[in-house]
Amino acid sequence: MERLRNTLLALDGKGYKAYKAIAGSYRYPAFDLSIDHVQGDPFATPSRISVTVDTEKSGFPAALWQGEVRRVALEDFIARAIRDAIRRFVKGHRGSGGSGEFAISTSGQQVLVRNAVHVRKDVIEARFTLGLPAQGRRAAGREAVAMLCDELPKVVDAALYHANLDAAQVERHVRSVEDQDALRRWLAEAGLVAFVADGAVLPRASGVDDRPLQKDALPFKAPESLARTVTLPNAGEVRGLGIGHGVTLIVGGGFHGKSTLLHALERGVYDHIPGDGRERVATVDNAVKVRAEDGRAISRVNISPFIDHLPFGRDTVAFTTENASGSTSQAANIIEALECGTSLLLIDEDTSATNFMIRDERMQALVADDKEPITPLIHRVRDLYEQCGVSSVIVMGGSGDYFDVADTVIMLDAYEPYDVTDKARALARPIERLPGSTPVFGGRSTRRPGPEVLDPSRANREVKINTYAVDDILYGEHRIDLSQVEQLIDAGQTRSIGLMILYYARHYAASGDGLIDGLQRVMADARKQGLDLFSPYKVGDLALPRLHELAAAINRIREGQWY
Repeated sequence: MERLRNTLLALDGKGYKAYKAIAGSYRYPAFDLSIDHVQGDPFATPSRISVTVDTEKSGFPAALWQGEVRRVALEDFIARAIRDAIRRFVKGHRGSGGSGEFAISTSGQQVLVRNAVHVRKDVIEARFTLGLPAQGRRAAGREAVAMLCDELPKVVDAALYHANLDAAQVERHVRSVEDQDALRRWLAEAGLVAFVADGAVLPRASGVDDRPLQKDALPFKAPESLARTVTLPNAGEVRGLGIGHGVTLIVGGGFHGKSTLLHALERGVYDHIPGDGRERVATVDNAVKVRAEDGRAISRVNISPFIDHLPFGRDTVAFTTENASGSTSQAANIIEALECGTSLLLIDEDTSATNFMIRDERMQALVADDKEPITPLIHRVRDLYEQCGVSSVIVMGGSGDYFDVADTVIMLDAYEPYDVTDKARALARPIERLPGSTPVFGGRSTRRPGPEVLDPSRANREVKINTYAVDDILYGEHRIDLSQVEQLIDAGQTRSIGLMILYYARHYAASGDGLIDGLQRVMADARKQGLDLFSPYKVGDLALPRLHELAAAINRIREGQWY
């Protein structure tokens, strides 16, 4: 540490690029520091550093990180502890640009696989970014000493040593994530696709704040007829609403909580931090929220089970467009979800194309069947379950026709759920099949993108991949809009997606297999070798996406030929 201190003092007042001299490794009394990348300008992307602490000396009991689930939970807790310690001990702004800033990538309310913290048998590693301080364009060496020699040791001491943390809070975090994983795995043996525990708090603080609503939030309580009980490894017996296979409707008046429940289910594919309110809301991990997505690109997707005999003989078996309508986009979104192996579709009528969801008797009488290319979801949703084993949870407030195809109907009344299945069945009528044969849902997809789709070059740069937000990737010349991919929740996932597309292009795209087969290999490599596999240099800002969101990014690239 003294060597670094002396070097920084000697750099004080020199040109900012003089900081390049500090790259390398340094031994501190309680940890080792590696300065992995030094920024060339105070306004440039921050510098990257990593610290390592001997695992045995850190004092974390081995039981906290034995097994992948517990390890990921502990890594998540440590990253959040580092973030909190930065807020307590780091002064922050110290001059030009990003001078003085310390940061570590963490998740929001969800617990994700990340590479910001690694807990290993021998060492615990944490990766930060920092803005080396400057006055104008000159190195502020004395301020850098304060950051790296005074503030950093306080942050490490507070967050990477078990004795300085609330042991009960650490244990609670790890046990909560372990219970959520067990709950999600229990769904299959219980014959369920989702579970919402009694006491869950589903409403969020606001449309832009994913934290739980603090005031007037009604705890969830399952109706007795739909209640199930699960025994979790740490929490013991937990009662809640079990949603079974088949077609489930969520109905009720406006503003009574239908979409709130569906939103909790779509986030139920992820684990949540204690206190989120949705810790015991679990959905099968391959569940996909689908919606209409006007204007998206579609490449050689077989939408014929929903849309056939288009005007002018347009092909719907390998449908391609750069500007999809609401109905064609929703059809493509469902077929792409099937390609990824989903077993549960989550659908809200508010974000669906009306003509894709329903076609009532009077419209059928007015518009001849041979003039209507759309087979509405109401006529295919049972086929999805009976032929493909894919269940559906549908929020429906405007059409009782769906009673005719539902297995279960849950009504939300002032955020309280009621089982109204019997009442709905009394109102149901046998659904009339549309005349003519309906194309069957396809099997394994072999479609794949051509080389130009996967080319990340831009201008005179061989590889150009930038992420500007959770929903925006610049991949070479391609701008990928993921704003309607609603289960993509973290910018770290988006950064990983950009790098994973390049990895797929270099390792599996030329195999001749279909897109999903190749991406499944990418996901397997990620789980086996970790997220560092995808970056050419050490970073700490990646988070693991799901297969569906990875495929969704490639499916939305507009330019290029598909096969």
